[in-house]
Amino acid sequence: MGFNTWNAYHCDINESIIVENARLMETLGLLGAGYNYMNIDDCYSEKKRSPEGDIVAHKTRFPSGMKALTNEIHQLGMKAGIYGDSGWFTCQLYPGSFQNELRDARLFQLEWGFDLLKFDNCAVPFDHIIREGIVGKYQRMADAISQVSKEPGKLPMVFSLCQWGREQPWLWGKRFSQSWRTTGDIEPTWRSIASIINQFRNSFITWASDFYGHNDMDILEVGNGALTYEEEKAHFTAWALMKSPLLIGADLASVSKEALEILKNEDVIAINQDPVVGTAISPFRWGINPDWVSNETHPAQYWSDESANGTVFMLLNTLDEPADMFFNLTESPWIRAGRKYSVRDLWSHSENGTAIRNFTAQGVPAHGVIALLLRDAGDEPEALEPPCVRPEWCMDQNGTLIESGVSNSHLDL
Repeated sequence: MGFNTWNAYHCDINESIIVENARLMETLGLLGAGYNYMNIDDCYSEKKRSPEGDIVAHKTRFPSGMKALTNEIHQLGMKAGIYGDSGWFTCQLYPGSFQNELRDARLFQLEWGFDLLKFDNCAVPFDHIIREGIVGKYQRMADAISQVSKEPGKLPMVFSLCQWGREQPWLWGKRFSQSWRTTGDIEPTWRSIASIINQFRNSFITWASDFYGHNDMDILEVGNGALTYEEEKAHFTAWALMKSPLLIGADLASVSKEALEILKNEDVIAINQDPVVGTAISPFRWGINPDWVSNETHPAQYWSDESANGTVFMLLNTLDEPADMFFNLTESPWIRAGRKYSVRDLWSHSENGTAIRNFTAQGVPAHGVIALLLRDAGDEPEALEPPCVRPEWCMDQNGTLIESGVSNSHLDL
C-alpha cells in the first residue's frame, strides 16, 4: 500500500511534489490507514548516465539528490520506492538497467536508500543479444537484488514487476518478486476498470495471489475525476479484495473528501491486509455471462473468499443501470449449509441482520458494488423447506431422492 506518482503527474515530477504528497499521506490519515510506500515513477533521472556509468538524478527536478529525498520519506515513517526498466531504456527513454543490473541495484538501495523497485518492460534488447527472453530479463535484476541484500544489515528490496502480463507472470513471477503486473496501463474510465478485472483473465488467475506474491492490477485511479462515486467504490473494492497492491495515483493536494473516504475504508483495507488469509476473492458465478466466459466489458459479478473474520462477498453490477443481485449463500465454497450468517456491509460499516440460505441486494447502482462480510451465527431454523438449498443428489436417510421424490428402489446404486 502506498502512493505512486505516475497517474497524477506522469513525467511532471520533482522533489517538492514528492515531499508534499508524502507529508499529505500523513496529515490526511493515509499513512495511518496503511499506505506506507512513497514510490517515484519514470522521468526522475538525466537522459544519460554519468561518465562512471551510473544513473544520475535530474539536476533540476531533484537538486537535493535522491539520498536526501529518501531520508525525508523515511523520517515521515514511510518507505521509498524507485522505478527502473529491464531494457535499454525506460518507457520514457531514460536509462534502463539492462547489463547494468548490479550497478543499478547497488545505486538504488545502498547509495540512494530505496526500499522498493518497480521494474518496467520497455526497450527490450534484440533476441540475439538477450538470449534469455522476458523471464530471464527479469531474473537478471532479481539476482542483483539478492546479491546486494548480502551486504551487512540489508534486506532485499521489494521487487515489483511492471511486466504487463506478458509470458504469464502469474506462473513464474513469485520466483523473483512480490508482485507482477497482469495488464497494460490503467485509465480513469469504467471501461478500463471492467477490462482490467477481466483482461488477461484476472478473473481466472486469482489463485496466483497469496502472502508471497500478488497479481498487480495497476495504480488506483480513485480521485482522478473521470469515474463516478459508485465506479470509484467498485474499483477500490475489486482491487482491494482481489489482493492487488493498493497504490494511490491522485494529487493529494486536491483530492476530494469522497475519494479520501473510499481510500481510507478500514473494513475493505482489512480484507486486503488480512494477516491470516492471503488469497484473493474469486468468482463463483459470472452473472450475465455463462460461467468461465471472458468478457472485457462485463466481467464476473459474484465473488467470494475466506477471511480471518468471516466469508467475504463482492457483488459487482457491470450493467449500465441499477439491478437487483441475488445469490444462494452456499454458491460460495466458504459457506456451510444449514447455518445462518450475520451480515456486515463493508461500505456502510453497519450490521444488517441475518442471512439464511439466500441474499438479495436491491437496486445496486450502475457500475456499483456491494461488499459484505458474513459470519457464522449458528444453525438455521429447524424444518426449513426444501431440505436442501442445492437439490442435486439431496437424499433422505431412507433413500428417497428429494429432488425427484423417488425411493432408492428405483435407483441404480
